[in-house]
Amino acid sequence: MSHKKTLSLFDRDLAGQALRDALRKLDPRAQWRNPVMFVVYLGSILTSVLFVQALGGQGEAPAGFILAIALWLWFTVLFANFAEALAEGRSKAQAASLRGLKQQTWAKKLPGNDYQGQHPRSDLGWTPIEADSLRKGDIVLIEAGDVIPADGEVIDGVASVDESAITGESAPVIRESGGDFSAVTGGTRVLSDWIVARVAVNPGETFVDRMIAMVENASRKKTPNEIALTILLVGLTLVFLLVIVTLWPFSSFAVAQAGSGSVVSMTVLVALLVCLIPTTIGGLLSAIGVAGMSRMMQANVIATSGRAVEAAGDVDVLLLDKTGTITLGNRQASSFIAARGVSEEQLADAA
Repeated sequence: MSHKKTLSLFDRDLAGQALRDALRKLDPRAQWRNPVMFVVYLGSILTSVLFVQALGGQGEAPAGFILAIALWLWFTVLFANFAEALAEGRSKAQAASLRGLKQQTWAKKLPGNDYQGQHPRSDLGWTPIEADSLRKGDIVLIEAGDVIPADGEVIDGVASVDESAITGESAPVIRESGGDFSAVTGGTRVLSDWIVARVAVNPGETFVDRMIAMVENASRKKTPNEIALTILLVGLTLVFLLVIVTLWPFSSFAVAQAGSGSVVSMTVLVALLVCLIPTTIGGLLSAIGVAGMSRMMQANVIATSGRAVEAAGDVDVLLLDKTGTITLGNRQASSFIAARGVSEEQLADAA
């Protein structure tokens, strides 16, 4: 029986890296990708400048008040960055777990690329080489107990191969030259006999590498719903920005006509703008998208885009053609559900 380990929401290493990434995201080029938060970012810079001015005795409002507004604005920006970085960090952790499938293995490389089927096997002169150094077209000898170093095609011999680490199929499969059963996958293990295989891919192009790339490069292109929501948020931000811009001249005119009172400060206007615009939705929109992809990866489903996450929300039942595609290595029981009158020990013995 196995238990799947899941990352807690605020894992120490994950949260620490997310905090560092949140600070890196203060780069204006990163903030510009989110128009709503970019407005808050500019407001944070403006209030910080006004605070420095207030310390010099020329502030439009008390320095303590301006400092409080500036701190809240910076906290808002950093919180949005942290939420997005935390979601991205969970996806990176999933990719790191996939890298665990890759093992540092050595290959038995045969000289030249023109294999003529020499026999016996003991006469084959091979050279040990790291699997990552193999190139497309190289010829390798794989014997019983060896891990297949890279994806390739069997050109000589026949062997029983354990592919459970990749496909989840617990039963060994036969791989032989010619026919439909000549393809071998890097990371699988030869259980008996031997084969000679021609490497079919260059480093970084194996099946496992492609799986890792799918997770790491999962596209965060916005879905139609996200695009529509972003347009709405930007539109609302522009409307409220126009409202705030007109408040200062109106306040100045009203004070001049009344002959009393004070013009509303720039700090108050910035704070009011941040309160009016949809800051919460704008700040968490990208984080929600990344978190959705990460949540699917925890269920061993690789979502290649935000559109796939939305489509998965409409799925009630996922029907696969065989159990081997969703099992972990050799099939392992995660729980025993005994019938009435049958103990778990009896069920385990029968299984």
